[in-house]
Amino acid sequence: MEHLVINGQRQLCGEVSISGAKNAAVAIIPAAIMAQGKCVIENLPSIEDVYSLVDTLTNIGARCEFVNDNTLVVDSSNIIKYCATYESVKKIRASYYLMGALLGRFKKAEVAMPGGCNFGTRPIDQHLKGFKALGAEYTISHGIVKLSAQKLVGSNIYLDMPSVGATINIMLAASMAEGVTVIENAAKEPHIVDTANFLNMLGARVKGAGTDVIKITGVSELHGAEYMIIPDQIEAGTYMIAGAMAGGDVLVKNIIPKHMDPLSAKLQDMGCVIYEGDDSIRVISTGNLNPTTVKTMTYPGFPTDLQPQMTALLCVANGTSILTENVWDNRFQYINELKRLGGNITVEGRVAVVEGVRQLMGAEVNATDLRAGAALVIAGLAAKGITTIGNVKYIDRGYEKIERKFSELGADIRRVKSE
Repeated sequence: MEHLVINGQRQLCGEVSISGAKNAAVAIIPAAIMAQGKCVIENLPSIEDVYSLVDTLTNIGARCEFVNDNTLVVDSSNIIKYCATYESVKKIRASYYLMGALLGRFKKAEVAMPGGCNFGTRPIDQHLKGFKALGAEYTISHGIVKLSAQKLVGSNIYLDMPSVGATINIMLAASMAEGVTVIENAAKEPHIVDTANFLNMLGARVKGAGTDVIKITGVSELHGAEYMIIPDQIEAGTYMIAGAMAGGDVLVKNIIPKHMDPLSAKLQDMGCVIYEGDDSIRVISTGNLNPTTVKTMTYPGFPTDLQPQMTALLCVANGTSILTENVWDNRFQYINELKRLGGNITVEGRVAVVEGVRQLMGAEVNATDLRAGAALVIAGLAAKGITTIGNVKYIDRGYEKIERKFSELGADIRRVKSE
């Protein structure tokens, strides 16, 4: 078992380079199944979710080879299986993208219900609604979703809510359907645009990604291509919040600043100085922070995946802040861990009231999910004394070399093994 051990209260100064986007990678890797040929995917983050998906693709017959830590070659030419077992997918929520990819290519898919972080009800009803509209039938038995279609035919699909997962999954299947599919009330997150761009490089015809109406004209075959994944908006936000919380001067490089607008605005409200470059953002903070109000929303609103990190930051603001979670129904499970560090937080349903404290104190805590783990890391960096974080496996799902990157900014953080 591994832990992260942090000796806090050190200013963060310097530069950090952001890895490829996890949320794009976990959609683009399954999408490579659909290509008759080799796909070279660059700027992949070196994280557990990527390795889990690569293992899954290998198990169904794809040939996968890492050229280096961040470049993967996928050859799906000889895939003959369309089944992904629970053992393959239990670690990762985004394994549900295998449904759309396999259904698109083979008109059949058998995929175990996905795993991943447990912070609320995350049904796949909108995914299944979309597949059915394209002509697929489905059954769910013993935790396995079985999909089949004589053929997929384009359709008009209105999503009851702008679900990221459903938008991508329908987009995958529709890329190899007959005719035109229109997804209305589609989600608009950057990784949806990135997945659409990848599909188009394979020969798909997807228009409108990044808006609430996406039009897909189906094609009969997709070919291989080379593609570079966008930078990770959430990793970038985590380091920006850490710089604001610990006080100091942090330059976050290799990002798309436009993606960070909701966070940059909040950090400025709290008293940080933000300098925006072409592909970077510099955060300067004295650590003397104003309280604020945050409401998570679908893109381009404040990202739910930055909500735990933001809650940690609000713990040291000078006053009362209110944070409302509008995306997931149970994403405050980590609050008790922040309280162990001295956070003063009250939760009522989807609303957290955070009373800023003078000082967080180090303690032994456990990550309850991926982003909660990141929140505990940045809280530990600001806390007085030693913080030990367990369940590091959650953090490793989405952050590449987190202790090394923070160490290079001046943090005293190390990974240790214990019984």
